[in-house]
Order: sequence, then C-alpha cells, then structure tokens
Amino acid sequence: MLSEILNRMHREGLIDDAARQKVQALVAQGHPVDEALLTGSGAPEDQVLRLLAEEFGLPYIDLEQQQPSRDFLAGFPARILLERRLLPVCQEDSVVLVAASRLLDTSGLDELRLACGREVRLALAPASEIDRAMKALLGVGADTLQSLVSEASDQGVMVVDQDSDEDVDLALAAEDASIITFVNQILAEAIERRATDVHFEPFEDALRVRYRVDGVLQEANIPAEVRQFQPAIVSRLKILSHLDIAEKRLPQDGRIKLRVSAREIDVRVSVIPMLHGEAVVLRLLDRSTTLRGLEHLGMAPRDRKSFERVLELPHGIVLVTGPTGSGKTTTLYAGLARINDIERKIITIEDPIEYHLHGINQIQVASKAGLTFARGLRSILRHDPDVILIGEIRDRETADIAVQASLTGHLVFSTLHTNDAPGALTRLVDMGIEPYLVASSLETVLAQRLVRLICPECREELTPSEADVAAWGLGDETPCTIYRGKGCRQCQSTGYHGRMGIFEVMPITDAIREMILASASAGEVRKIAAAQGMRSLREDGWRLVQEGRTTVEEVLRVTKDERFGGNGHSSEGAEGNGETGASEARAASVANGGGAA
Repeated sequence: MLSEILNRMHREGLIDDAARQKVQALVAQGHPVDEALLTGSGAPEDQVLRLLAEEFGLPYIDLEQQQPSRDFLAGFPARILLERRLLPVCQEDSVVLVAASRLLDTSGLDELRLACGREVRLALAPASEIDRAMKALLGVGADTLQSLVSEASDQGVMVVDQDSDEDVDLALAAEDASIITFVNQILAEAIERRATDVHFEPFEDALRVRYRVDGVLQEANIPAEVRQFQPAIVSRLKILSHLDIAEKRLPQDGRIKLRVSAREIDVRVSVIPMLHGEAVVLRLLDRSTTLRGLEHLGMAPRDRKSFERVLELPHGIVLVTGPTGSGKTTTLYAGLARINDIERKIITIEDPIEYHLHGINQIQVASKAGLTFARGLRSILRHDPDVILIGEIRDRETADIAVQASLTGHLVFSTLHTNDAPGALTRLVDMGIEPYLVASSLETVLAQRLVRLICPECREELTPSEADVAAWGLGDETPCTIYRGKGCRQCQSTGYHGRMGIFEVMPITDAIREMILASASAGEVRKIAAAQGMRSLREDGWRLVQEGRTTVEEVLRVTKDERFGGNGHSSEGAEGNGETGASEARAASVANGGGAA
C-alpha cells in the first residue's frame, strides 16, 4: 500500500526521490504511514490527506465549507474533542461523521464512541483547519476552562467571589496552572490577530473579552464558563504587572513584558473597578516592529515634500495631532529617523517609549519618581540637543518650555490631542500660550487618522449605484469602480487588513501667523489654509478610495465634513490644489442632504 501511495504522489508531483526515501526511512523506523507521509514528504497537508482519503475510501471534509453547529457540538465531551483533536461534523443515520487529521490513530475515536454512546465514522481534514474550527466553535482556551471547571467540582478548587476578602485564596487561584495557561492563550490569540488592545469587561452574567484590531473592537470567542473565574484572571494579570491584588476599589496601572516567538511585547495594564468587578485593558506594543520610513506612511507626494522640508529647519515646533491610536508617534519617529545623523543630537522624552531608535537619546517619563515631561524637558535643554521630541504636550508648563526651546534654536517635535490641524492653534492659546509666541514658534501642524485597508485576499470590484454616488457627495470625482473586501479567513471576515494614514498638513504661512495674532477661530484659519492648498483629512481619504486602497465607508467613519459656512469657497489662488473649492462644495452638499455636487 505504501509503495502505491508513494508512486501516485510521485506521478502527481507531490514528492521527489529524496522525499520518497525519507518517508520510507521514517516508516522503517516505526512511524505510522500517515505520520511519515505528512512529516517526510514535504507536501501540503491537505493534499496528502485528500490522497489518503481517496486511497482508503474515506470522506475528506473542507471545514471552510462544512462546519458543525454549536448546538450539535455541545452533545460531545469537549475535553475529548480538544485533547484528541476530533471534530464531529454531522450525523447521518445514527452515525456521527468525525473529522480527524490522523488516519491510523483510532484510539481517540474509540474514546469518543464510548463517551457519547453513538457510532462514529472517520473523515479526514487538516489539523490546522480542525484547530481553527474548534477555536471558533468552542472558544479560546476552551480546554483550559473545562479543566478549571472540572477541578473546581471534582477537586474542590475554590473559585473566589469578587466581593470576598479572602485574598490569600485569590492569590492561590491566580497562580493555578490552568489560570496561567488561559491568560497566556488570550494574550497569544491577541498577538496572532494583530490586536493593539485587549479588553476584559465584567458584566452581571458574563465576562466579555474584546480585541481592538485595526482600530475596531472585535469580540473574542470565549466560553461562557469564564465568568466564574474572572477574579482569578484579573488577579493573574495584576501579579504579572506587579500590582496590588488586595486593592479592588481604586484604579491601578502597571506593565508586563512578554516574549512571544522571539518578539518582545510591552503590555500596559489598566485596572478600573466597575459595577460587577474589575475591568482590565491591556495595550500591546510590539518592540520588534520595524520602524516605517516616511515613504511608507501613505502621505500624498505633495504632503510628504512639505513635511520633509520642515524636518530640515534649524528651529521651530512641529505638531502632529489626532486622537489616541491615530499613528502620531509613528509619524514623528519616521521624521526623526530621516534626520538622525552624526551631526545632530536628538533627545526624546516619552510615555511610553514605543520604539527604540539607534543613535537617539530616549527618556522614559516616570511620574511616580517625579520625572514628568516638564521636569525632563528642563534637564534636556542642558544636554545641548539640536532636536527634541516631546511625547505629548499635556499642560501649560510643558507647552511653555517647548515654545522657549524652539525660540532658543531647537527643533521641537510633539503631539497634541486635537481633531484637526487648525484646532491645534487655538488649543495652544487656550493652554495659556501668548498668540505672538505661538505665531513665532510654530512651523507646521499635521493632523492624521488611520483608515483600514481593503484585504488583498478577498478584494473585489463594485460599481457604485446612483444612490451611493449621491450619498457620498463626490460628484464627478466618484470612481467608476470601487473596491471592498468580501471577508475571508485572512482578515477575520472583516474585509480589511492593515491600516494606512490619511493626513492634513498645514504649514504655518505668514497669512496664518497673522490669523493667530488676530486670535482667529479654527474655522477662519481653515479657510485660509484651504485657500493655500491644504487638503482636509476627508479629501485625503478620497485619494485612497480612488486608488482602490480603502472604502468610502471607512473614510466616512474616521473623518468629518469640514465646511466653511454655506457655499464653499472658490479654488482661485490655491497653491497646488485646484480642487479645494470643489471639495468644500462637496462637503457642504453631503451635510445639506447628500446630493452630488
């Protein structure tokens, strides 16, 4: 039989002579034939299993097309399914069809037959597909939770009530091997799904776990039994982040360092008491992530040239604005990497340090020790820097020092939490900085957002309907063909995979300086900036839509209309942006009823 299988595989180009000899050697050493074929042939697992299914007259199941229901799977012992890697798929005439990845190991089928009292029939499917289906149907860590439930009932393991003061028992529960394993499984799943945050949210009858992937929260598939172990899970996370497990009434913040497959992950932990227990949010920072250059951020060529010009200035302030998680720090790091050379001394003060940059002096804020942004900045100025990066301007004291540093010959980079570029000017004035200081020190403000990119694996073309065109308000600039992601395994059925920045770059020209001195509003500044060629965030998002890289819905999700009071403005006098007036008219059109401009 082995020779026939090897001959067929050789005819079909699945193995060569060397692989054939390796399989035969493995069988001679006592390895089962199916295992030897899967490990020694080098052929894809699904192709080997399809061939074995045909040779032995067994069904082969494509689990992407055929999956059991949760209710059907609930009729079988989860422990056996998970330990033996068996997946009951359906029942036909009192016989249960069970998917497995091993042909000759029948002990698992025998155990399942005895446990459920039903006749079973073997079908073949790849192990990776079975694992993926198990995770989707039973939930992350289902095997671990089942062992926890079993221990709690059979061995008297105490599940601690969140209102209990038995901290010793809670500490012991947190050190339970199954709790440790479950927490590790959640973190591993989050990293595998490219999550930036993990949310543990307690409710009266459930513990909800969600991952933030590409800026959007997705609910993790967690077995319902997890709720009774919520206090122990929270305590485990507290122990890892060196927090006080006895303190359940006050918020706490800590950090965890992980190493996953040679990748160093820095985890910021925030614990806050809620109505039904303590909620935990983990922010994941991958230290091994390669720093992206300016050319990879997604800036339009004109905006990138404008930003590159300001990087060469001898002094002044460059601000990047946007909400948390919009990629501000990545943009600033890309700028620093561009000017990092032996002739410049660059010092940063950050909270936290997200990337380690070779050749740049980086300071970590330590508020508990008294090292704040303001105090660190004063010391930085005595270290003879040429360029300074301030992680965030949070208060007037930090803003004052940043302005003084720029006026004394330093190039200062920082971030600010405002919705758009013009809003940064009024925010600095509201902080107490004199308008003349803002006007004389500020050089460029860059606002940004991150939009999700269409998944390349399931990208498909669409022709927009007339209703869509009218609702979007793009007018003549609506592409004849748009794209979307249909949803696939690669993108977790979201249609999106990865993100890219959209930008609003506002150089501080003489006209804008005059507006600052006149205490003009952000809207009035926007009018001047748009007339001089500034492209709004939404307009820059349309650029990616026209390039087929993102969807209209995604741009609308992360941006807002920028109107200037009624009918828009003419594009006369625009420098390098002849579409300014049309863009303003489109924004007004969408806001006033969605008709095409």
